[in-house]
Amino acid sequence: MRLSRIGALATSGLFLVAACGGGSGSTPAATTHPATPAAGTTAPASMAPESMAPESMAPGSPSASMDAGDVMSDAANLRVNVNYMFGEHLILAAKATGAALGGRTDEFNAYSDLLNKNGTDIGSVIGQVYGPDAQDKFNEIWSAHNGFFVDYTTAVANNDAAAKQMAVDNLTTVYVPQFSQFLADATGLALDAVTALVTEHVQTTAAIVDAQAASDWPAAYAAIRTAYAHMSMIGDALAPAIAEQNSISGDATTSAVDFRTALDQLLQEHLFLATFATDAAIGGRTDEFNAASDALNTNGTDIGAALGKIYGADAQDQFNTIWSAHNGFFVDYTTGVATKDDAKKQMAVQNLTTVYVPQFAAFLASATGLSQDDLTTLVADHVTTTAAVVDAQGAGDAAGAALADRTAAMHMKMIGDPLAAAIVAAKPDSFK
Repeated sequence: MRLSRIGALATSGLFLVAACGGGSGSTPAATTHPATPAAGTTAPASMAPESMAPESMAPGSPSASMDAGDVMSDAANLRVNVNYMFGEHLILAAKATGAALGGRTDEFNAYSDLLNKNGTDIGSVIGQVYGPDAQDKFNEIWSAHNGFFVDYTTAVANNDAAAKQMAVDNLTTVYVPQFSQFLADATGLALDAVTALVTEHVQTTAAIVDAQAASDWPAAYAAIRTAYAHMSMIGDALAPAIAEQNSISGDATTSAVDFRTALDQLLQEHLFLATFATDAAIGGRTDEFNAASDALNTNGTDIGAALGKIYGADAQDQFNTIWSAHNGFFVDYTTGVATKDDAKKQMAVQNLTTVYVPQFAAFLASATGLSQDDLTTLVADHVTTTAAVVDAQGAGDAAGAALADRTAAMHMKMIGDPLAAAIVAAKPDSFK
């Protein structure tokens, strides 16, 4: 993958990664607990290599039986993994462009590295299915499209209309037709349909850059969520076609697999929106913090709504209460880190570990039949991995923060996968 042209941006005060890095600064005044999040949108699953994409359920949990359909089949895993890494690509790119436009060089470099790694991870999955020639071809096209977006971001930052148009031309007349043809040939999908999906990816990603450059943070985070959701539309089309064409066992298109994919995507999005918000808070970017917090809250209510469709309004309300409180505890933790207030930080840790973790683990165990001990471990790991991001951000360790960010986001799939399988097994009538 190449993002080498971004190196020139470092000397001019521009970089290409957004909203999740170190730096010091005052904490935004809004330190009250965010509004309740809940659940219900669709989410990308993950194209990470096998080591990054656990496919089994948590120890001690009920097995994915016939009641769960083929929610954990090879075809389902492919769809989940493809969507998860496509979603990660979009978020890493948005973090990159935000850092570039905000002049945060170290953060740009860190997220550029992760964006490149994400690309090679996707390429390796392509290679596993189609061979090394296809992997090389993918890497060439994908790297070029990253470079064209670097050009676009640079042009927007410099208010260079000619360079911006050149980047648009390269994206629409070089990348879109090349990548669309590559995907159509590999999957058997109609070229026109694939071209429409790839074109929309270009448009939705460009909308993020435009809003970030204008410092229109509500529009930027709305665009991030829109572009992120669109990546699952690409994965949802590609993965089943790949599975069918290559005789991969299972059905990637059942309602149970829809649910697993959506739940994983929402949880991944939750983590990344949270770290967007904490980075802005620690960096003293109050307007961005407020917009990221609003997006985080909406993501939460989406999760709650998804659970409410299966378990009813009371369960939805209970989830919302617990989830909102855990967001608030992380606001408190971030404030403690930013202000070097050890007492506030310790109180937040206590609330997260002695209030949120047992409450949420008990809620999930009662809903799914999964082992409460195993769920406690998974939820506690979510707290630990997220706190590690905030700690690195507060220390100004951009590389450490970016790596911790990706690690914490990957962990969300370790929660989502067993939950989805257990929910499908517990409520099979909801997925007929």
